[in-house]
Amino acid sequence: MNGWIGTIVRVDLTAGTVKKEALDPALAKKFIGGRGLASKILSDEIDPQIDPLSPGNKLIFASGPLNGTYAPSASHYNVVAKGPLNGTIAASSSGGIFGPMLKYAGYDMIIFEGKAKKPVYLWIKDAEIEIRSAEDFWGKNTVETTEEIRAATDEEASVACIGPGGERQVLFANVMNECNRAAGRSGVGAVMGSKNLKAVAVRGTGAVRVSDNDAFRIATDKASKKIREHEVGGTGLRKYGTDVLVNILNEIGGLPTRNFRESYFPTADKLGGESLAEKVLIRPRGCFSCIISCGRATRVKNPKYQGMGEGPEYESAWAFGPDCGIDDLDAITKANYICNEAGIDTITMGTTIACAMDLFEDGIITTKDTDGIELNFGNADAMVEMVRKTAAGEGFGRKLALGSYRLAESYGHPEYSMSVKKQEMPAYDPRAVQGIGLNFATSNRGGCHVRGYTIAPEVLGNPEKVDPLVTEGKANLNIIFQNLTAALDSSGACLFATFGIGGDELAELLSAATGVAYSTDDFMKAGERIWNLERVFNLKAGFSGKDDILPERILKDRIPKGPSKGLVNRLGEMLPEYYTLRGWDTTGVPSKEKLRELGL
Repeated sequence: MNGWIGTIVRVDLTAGTVKKEALDPALAKKFIGGRGLASKILSDEIDPQIDPLSPGNKLIFASGPLNGTYAPSASHYNVVAKGPLNGTIAASSSGGIFGPMLKYAGYDMIIFEGKAKKPVYLWIKDAEIEIRSAEDFWGKNTVETTEEIRAATDEEASVACIGPGGERQVLFANVMNECNRAAGRSGVGAVMGSKNLKAVAVRGTGAVRVSDNDAFRIATDKASKKIREHEVGGTGLRKYGTDVLVNILNEIGGLPTRNFRESYFPTADKLGGESLAEKVLIRPRGCFSCIISCGRATRVKNPKYQGMGEGPEYESAWAFGPDCGIDDLDAITKANYICNEAGIDTITMGTTIACAMDLFEDGIITTKDTDGIELNFGNADAMVEMVRKTAAGEGFGRKLALGSYRLAESYGHPEYSMSVKKQEMPAYDPRAVQGIGLNFATSNRGGCHVRGYTIAPEVLGNPEKVDPLVTEGKANLNIIFQNLTAALDSSGACLFATFGIGGDELAELLSAATGVAYSTDDFMKAGERIWNLERVFNLKAGFSGKDDILPERILKDRIPKGPSKGLVNRLGEMLPEYYTLRGWDTTGVPSKEKLRELGL
C-alpha cells in the first residue's frame, strides 16, 4: 500500500500475545486512518455500554496516511477508546514524532485488548515487538519514564506513556509522548492505566511510500506555501504560540472568567502570548514535519514556581488563569508543568478547580472539604496546590480527579459544572460566540473546540469573517467544520494546518500519497461518515439529543459586564436546523437513509 503501511498490531495484554494483521484497504479508503479508522474498529469490536475502565474496553493508537511523509505539519496520531470521563467515544490527537515513528517501524495501528497482570510496556523495533515489564517505571512521571525507557531500549525511540495520573485512573488522564505532547481530553490515559500499560516505545528505521512522488511534491509545496503566507499559520502561532488568543478573546468579551460567571478579565494581558514570550519563553518548538512551531519551550525562574518544560498553551493558560481568576503567569506555567509530568488534562484540571472555587465562594463547600485551604478565586497558591494534590492522589485532590461534573454533583449542585456531556468546555464563551456554542453542544466527545473550530471564522476571520453574534448559518458552518476536522484528524495532519489550507489541499495530498483518488467532496464525505459513526456509538452508549445541551448558566445567565454584556447563547435557534441539515430526526438520531448514504 502507499501512504498506509498495511499492517496492524494487535496486543492481548491478558494473554501476553502479539500478532500482526493486514489492514483492510476498503476500510482504509472509507475511514482514511487515525481517528476515523480506529473509531470504526472500536465500534465494531466493543459494546458501547461497556465500563470504560474494564478489560473489555480497547485502546487503539492509530496513525494516518500522511504521517511519516513530508506533508506540512503531518505529525498527528490518535488514541481511541471509550472515554471514562463521560462515556463517549474518545479520540485524542497528539503531535510530536510518535505517529511517524510508528509508520517507520512498519505499522498503521496498535490495538490493545484486555489487562496485564502486572505493569508492562510495549517495545517495537521495526519487525521485533516485545511486551516487557514496566514495574521499575510504575510510579514515575512522564519525563522520568520517557528517559528511562529510552535508556532501556533506544535513545531515538518515541515513547508514549502515562504518568501517575493515568496509573491512578484520574478520569481525565492523558497519554503523553515526547514528554510534553498530549493525547488529551476524555481520559484515554486512565484507560491505559486500567490495563496496566505504562508505555509504548517505538523505533522505526523504514520509510513511508507515496503513490505519486511528483504529484505529492507539488501538492506539498503548494500547501506549505499557503500556510507560510497565512498571518496565523505562518506568523502568529510561531511568534506567540496559541496563547496569543488570550487578548484576542478578551477584547471581544469571549474569555470565560471565574467559572464562566463573567466573560472579560481585566488583567488578561499579564498571561497572554505576548507576556509569555517576554517572561518565560526559551524558544518555539515544532512537531514532526511542522512548518508552524506553535509549541513553547519555557522556563520559570521564580523560586516559588521554578521549573522548565513546555507550555502553557492557550487553553491551559486560560483554565489555570482567568477561569480561576488568576493572572500570575508563573503559577499558571507551574500548574501546566505538573500536569504534563503527571499526565493529566490541563483543561479539565483547571476548570474543575474553577468549579470548586465557585462552590467555595458560594459556601457550598468549606475548608473542611478542601483540606483547610481557602479556595477563593484568585488564589494562585491554592490553585497550584490543588493541581499537585490531584496528581498525587491526596485529600481533596481525589475528588477533583473525578472532573467538575462529578465533583459538583457530589455536593448536590451539578449546575456549577461548566461541561457538556460531563466534559468541561474550553476557553471560549458561547454567549459571545454563538457558533462555538452549537459546536460544544453537538460535539461527539462533549465540551470540545477541536472537533469543529468555528472560532476560526467567527473570531479570527479564517477563511473569512463570520459575525459571532448571529445564529443564522451557524448550523451549516458547524457541519462543514466538524466534517473537515474528522477527515483531517484521520489523515494525520495537524488542525493548525487549516490556517492556510482546507479540504481541497488535504484531498490533493491524500490522493498523491495513497493513490486513492479523493476529491474534495470524497474527503468531506469521509468526515461526515466518521462523524455519524461516532454519533451512533454514543447513541448506543446511552446518549440522546437531550444531551446536546449547554449549561444553564450559558443559556440563561446574561454576561454581566464587558464587551459582551447582556448576551446569552441562543442554542435553540440553531440546533433544530443542525439536526435537519445532518439528515437526523428531531431527536438527533441519524436516519436510515443517511446511514445508507454513508455506507454505515
